[in-house]
Parts: sequence; C-alpha cells; structure tokens
Amino acid sequence: MQGWVFDVVESAGLLGVFLLMLLETVFPPIPSEVIMPVAGVIAARGGMGLGSVILAGTAGAMVGNLFWYTLARMIGLARFRPLIERHGRWLTLDWPEVERAQGLFRRFGGPIVMIGRIIPTIRSVISIPAGILRMRLARFFVWSTVGTVAWSSGLAIAGWALGRRFENIEQFLGPISTGIILFIIALYVWRQATWHRRHGNSAQSQAED
Repeated sequence: MQGWVFDVVESAGLLGVFLLMLLETVFPPIPSEVIMPVAGVIAARGGMGLGSVILAGTAGAMVGNLFWYTLARMIGLARFRPLIERHGRWLTLDWPEVERAQGLFRRFGGPIVMIGRIIPTIRSVISIPAGILRMRLARFFVWSTVGTVAWSSGLAIAGWALGRRFENIEQFLGPISTGIILFIIALYVWRQATWHRRHGNSAQSQAED
C-alpha cells in the first residue's frame, strides 16, 4: 500500500496529499498513518515543503470532516430517533444514551471532537455525532482543525524525521491502530452481550417507580 501512496504523492504532489486525505476521511480505504508519513518522507527528500504537506493534509481531512458534519446535521436528531428505536440493539445505543451524549456535547463538545481527531478509526466518524447533535459550526470547525493539525503534523514530522526509514513508522503505528480497532470490536461485543441485562434492569426500575 505504501508503494502506491508514494507513487500518488510523488506524481501529484500537494494535490495528491490533499485528495488522499480527503478520500481517507470520507471513505477510509487508506489510513492517514500511511499517507502523511509518506508525504513527510518525500518532503525530507526535497520534493515538497514540510509545512505545505501538513497544510495540504489538514485541508483534505477538513473537507471530509465538514462533509460528514453537514450530512449528519441535515439528517438531524429527530430523524435519527426512529432509527435508534428500531435498530438500537444492533447499534448498541438507546435514546437515553443519545440524550446523555447530547448533554456531553453541549458541555464538552469541543474537546471531545479534538481528541476524537487524534484517535484512529474514531477520527473519521466523530463528525457524525457532532452534526446530529447540532454542535455549532464555528466551534466544530475550530476544534476539528486543532485536532486535525496535531494529527497530520505528528505523522508528517515523523516521516520527515525518519526519512528513508519509513517502515519504522508503520511498524510502530500499526499495532496501536490494530489495538484500538480490536478494543472497539470488543466493546461492541460486550454491549451486545449485556444489552438485555442493562435494559431489563432499566425497565424493572421504571416499573417499580
């Protein structure tokens, strides 16, 4: 995969970095953990400026972030509720949890979005709850940009520092990304397994009240 990314970035330059990061955010077939370090390596060889690489990568990711935010905001919370009530079990989400998330986003939405931008897998989807819960666009944009700049800069600088030894980055970040994905899968399985117990207890408490 990294060979193909090298070819795209070397041939298309900053536009290639922009488009790859946009594609990664909208439909992530290629992880940013590959794109930005490759761009950093090419910058270290004199092919592009490091600052320009970070700017292009951030801009591409932010266009993708705004796409998901806008789409989710257009759907809105009211249209989202029937989906939760009908398929909440498989989404491992019920309406009271959505309301709690809404309260968290009202209080801590900015930091939640920023931190989400630097977590593999989560970074591509954090725009969706922000849009559905109608986080203010200006606030979303600022906090998203801060997190995206941090993520893109860290990866690009790592590639720039290691130069030709790019495989060292992938060997380091690969297990971290895999571990996060496995944790998310395990959390989903656990929520499925405990769904009846959690919601059975909730229904019983409401009946007693």
